[in-house]
Amino acid sequence: MHVEERGSGHPVVLCHGFPELSYSWRHQLPALAAAGYHAMAPDQRGYGRSPIPDAVEDYDIVHLTDDLLRLLDERGLERAAFAGHDWGALVVWSLALRAPDRVAGVAGLSVPYQRRGVMGSRAAIERASGDAWFYILHFQEPGLADAELNRDPATT
Repeated sequence: MHVEERGSGHPVVLCHGFPELSYSWRHQLPALAAAGYHAMAPDQRGYGRSPIPDAVEDYDIVHLTDDLLRLLDERGLERAAFAGHDWGALVVWSLALRAPDRVAGVAGLSVPYQRRGVMGSRAAIERASGDAWFYILHFQEPGLADAELNRDPATT
């Protein structure tokens, strides 16, 4: 997994949302480093310079949170604080539930915490949005996100 890192001190991991990259945290990384933190921002699996698994199942929340645990393990870190934006918020909240002993703190930006329900997330979004256009559903159409985001990479 590709990780941008700055500084030393207490570890803080910043997880990007969709469709973003570790680059989204480019201003926070040096600010956190200057404040005495070891700031890390990974490109989550399937994004940027990180590996892109072929199987859809490889993107489930267990794999995504395991990636963050591996990030800590590879650096010999017992715990870190985690902040996530958008989709990254769901990942860090799930990590806090799966491995609370590895999480010193957790913050979610722009998306409220929602516990898992009996309905799958796609079904819940479809129910909530009705016939309205919603970006998450739009980009779940096979090949659509790749086509749109690759049309003009300099502006996406």
